[in-house]
Amino acid sequence: MTDNAVDQNAAEAPLVSIMLVNWNTRDMTLECLASIYAETLSTDFEVIVVDNASQDGSAEAIAAQFPNVTLMAEPRNHGFAHATNISVARAKGQYVLLLNTDTVVQEGAIDQLVAFAKACPEAKIWGGRTVFADGTLNPTSAWGQITPWSAACMASGLAAMFPNSAWLNPECYGGWYRDSERPVDIVQGAFFLIEREFWERLGGFDPAFFMYGEEADLCHRARALGANPRMTPQAQIIHYGGQSSASQWRKTIYVQGARIGLTERYFAPRWRPFGRSMIYFSVCWRALAYGMTARFSSRYAEVAATWYKVWQRRDLWRDGPVKSQVD
Repeated sequence: MTDNAVDQNAAEAPLVSIMLVNWNTRDMTLECLASIYAETLSTDFEVIVVDNASQDGSAEAIAAQFPNVTLMAEPRNHGFAHATNISVARAKGQYVLLLNTDTVVQEGAIDQLVAFAKACPEAKIWGGRTVFADGTLNPTSAWGQITPWSAACMASGLAAMFPNSAWLNPECYGGWYRDSERPVDIVQGAFFLIEREFWERLGGFDPAFFMYGEEADLCHRARALGANPRMTPQAQIIHYGGQSSASQWRKTIYVQGARIGLTERYFAPRWRPFGRSMIYFSVCWRALAYGMTARFSSRYAEVAATWYKVWQRRDLWRDGPVKSQVD
């Protein structure tokens, strides 16, 4: 490991500022931080961690085990978007790398992603490949934007029935296993590289998105300014997924609110009522279908309870992004 990578205080202007937002994921965050230092061998970097008022001793553990990390121990949970914004305001690097706390850097992934950015500067936003702990593909690293067609496919179940179809599962890029380099609409915020100057030009994340959807909104605005986000399989990390969500139903509420918000912002006016209705229908029929199925098979009881709760709490998401922590 280079001296600059070990002693970040000696680097007045590191090439990359690595930003983490922590909320009650102490052990995973410590594992993530250890992997950053172990696997980032040729890139000067600093690490900034925002702790969103965790109750599991995260801030104390990070300060004790990683004294070189810039730790922002906040008194309340800002959510992901606002917490990221306040951390990037302290960044010194040419590039900003957003990295989820429930990730593990593998085989020089950050070095590889920075090299990819230098080779494809016109992209302006860059992402890598994510896998689960067992090495199987976690396809959430990149997404297609929501459209009236994709909303209909999600609502009708066609996307789930034909997951490998690029036509019927367009938001998930059905059939693409993230094993080739290509442009994408959205790079997920779990492993997201951008030049700090361009981030500042975009104004960062819109804090209206408390959690989920903020990178989709930013990527849409970035593409309007000429960005062409790209993904490379050469930079690979483990992404466990969803570990910062207190429960699946809460996560789903944030996601549905984000989808409503993106529909309202980026669909043509004549398509917005259709988009909203598809999202409402998607939640409603899943609550009904899984509820009926759970009566005959206990295997579906948990997912049925999730969708029932999401429909029951639709007042939280039906008007757009959820702006605060869901209790």
